[in-house]
Amino acid sequence: MTRVFDDEGNVIPVTVVSAGPCVVVQRKTAETDGYEAIQLGYEEKKRNRVNQPMTGHFASLNVAPQKTVREFGLVGDEELNPGDTVTVEMFEEGQIVDVSGVSKGRGFTGVMKRYDFKGGPASHGSKVHRQPMSAGATDAQRVFKGQRMPGRMGGVKCTVKAQRVVKVDAERNVLLIRGAVPGPNGGLVTILSRA
Repeated sequence: MTRVFDDEGNVIPVTVVSAGPCVVVQRKTAETDGYEAIQLGYEEKKRNRVNQPMTGHFASLNVAPQKTVREFGLVGDEELNPGDTVTVEMFEEGQIVDVSGVSKGRGFTGVMKRYDFKGGPASHGSKVHRQPMSAGATDAQRVFKGQRMPGRMGGVKCTVKAQRVVKVDAERNVLLIRGAVPGPNGGLVTILSRA
């Protein structure tokens, strides 16, 4: 993340996202597959690092092997064919987008970090400082499903909706998106335009 200034001198917090170029790997049509979609590939990969099924998939479409392949449904009648390139030029400044990614994994955490519990008394020898206290079951003699307890935190797909594109740098294939996006530095995100 960094910050930029608008014309009036106001600070705008932004996340710098390297977006593309992405290569169209496959075009799915209603006649052959039953629905309209495209497969996009991001970052080329060495041929000897690709397994046999994916090697055949890329070779049959005359596309270089890609590290990441994702499928996106088509809404309009975009003319995208295998081998075409999708760049940041499809975005405009001021456009509203949804950004999806995998949140940072925090590992096994307690309830104070995971659910913002306040903890027990801090003095007079209580010895219960960060524990979740009672599980609450006095009659059923079991712990109910969904009970907030210690466990793994983060590492799940999440989406930040209605973020504004502040700047598009077509030369460097970079988008500046207002606010934070999910995931660690260098993580993979999906940017979808809101219709």
